[in-house]
Amino acid sequence: MTEHPALQDTTVCGPVSPEAAALAGTILSGAISVDDGIGRIATHFLTEPRVEAVVAALTIFAPEDATGWVKLGGRAWVREWLRAEDDRSVLPPSGAGPDAALSMPWVSRHARAHGLAAVVDRSAIPEERDRVELERMRVRSLVATTFLSRGEMFGSMSVVSGDTGSWPQTLIDDLRLLNAALTSRIMLEQSRRALAEAIDAGAEAQLGYQHFFGSVGHELRTPLASVMGYTEVLLDDAEHGLAESVAAGMRRDGPVMLRACEQLLTIVDGLLGAGRALGSDDQRQDVSVADAVADVVHWHRNPAQAAGVSVDADIDPAATAWAHPSGVRQVLSNLLGNAIAHHRPTGGSVHLSTSSLLGESGRPMVRIIVRDDGPGLTPEQLQHAFEPFVRFAAPGTTGSGLGLSMSRTIAERDGGAVRGESTADTGSSFWVELPVRRS
Repeated sequence: MTEHPALQDTTVCGPVSPEAAALAGTILSGAISVDDGIGRIATHFLTEPRVEAVVAALTIFAPEDATGWVKLGGRAWVREWLRAEDDRSVLPPSGAGPDAALSMPWVSRHARAHGLAAVVDRSAIPEERDRVELERMRVRSLVATTFLSRGEMFGSMSVVSGDTGSWPQTLIDDLRLLNAALTSRIMLEQSRRALAEAIDAGAEAQLGYQHFFGSVGHELRTPLASVMGYTEVLLDDAEHGLAESVAAGMRRDGPVMLRACEQLLTIVDGLLGAGRALGSDDQRQDVSVADAVADVVHWHRNPAQAAGVSVDADIDPAATAWAHPSGVRQVLSNLLGNAIAHHRPTGGSVHLSTSSLLGESGRPMVRIIVRDDGPGLTPEQLQHAFEPFVRFAAPGTTGSGLGLSMSRTIAERDGGAVRGESTADTGSSFWVELPVRRS
């Protein structure tokens, strides 16, 4: 470790305490949960006279029991353990966002680089932000570790004190051992959770495919039966030489048959478009959101003009999505096409925009929003809007009812999602969220 007046040399290793060795074995055996393991580690260090508080943070890996933990947005969970007589608190106030969490960039950088950083005097820290944050908590020294494995940071743990000076070597060795045991256990639990989620997702996908193909069969059967029925009648008239009846039947039934064929073509086009997006050979890459939106707006220029709908976009030129380029354009095309086709007969406007956010796992995401001032949907209609072949269109509006369902499938393939909100007689907003590649 680089020598610095604020840091204690932690490269020397000594024997750990019997209590820490036993606790590490218990954690690795799986006899207790990760949450319980963190609590027992905190209790172990609070027996050390120098330690006044223990703080733990979890990112990506959520605690099984959230009791006592404070969630900061979708990014992290934080918890503290204090001596009974200690009135300090390092936790953000209730309702605070992730920006309220301690950052301590200088200490965190050393802890990530070396696995452990022991600060002997906060006044010697060169970074002012670190000093201000520690002073606010009345902390003058601390030992910080990170739950880091394979470049993935699952959280951190720190023991803090209101006194300055070197930390006991046994405490540092105990913290190093228990941190390693807990990190290994978190990795194991994370793998188990990922496996369980994959199994559940596979089962849901199988049920979804069964439902989808059942719906496809039903939707295709209706127009096909119509075409076949009218055709049989016309052929029967022709077989009996009823030319006038055939001509009258064509004038009467021909438009019905044509509409049925158009519906079939719409369904087939929807399936083929989604199939091309899902089966494309392109790989996930940094997709320029501005370029994708520009393409989609250009494709829908004529339909928008015909419907009297104005389309404008306010897109962050630096926004990117880590996804398949064809999939991004297909989803945006579906969302924009719906906003235009299902607008008011008198026309209106559609606005596209972007925003940045953090996903549930703390991963950066980009949201591309398509907002219209059309007729909107009721809460009951919105609840079923993403089901295949469900349509709430005005009479005469073409469509297959597959756009939203297929868009959601395409976005989820890239780790994203499609969602929406709507107010009847006011308008709707549908958006796609896609991951952003970590820098």
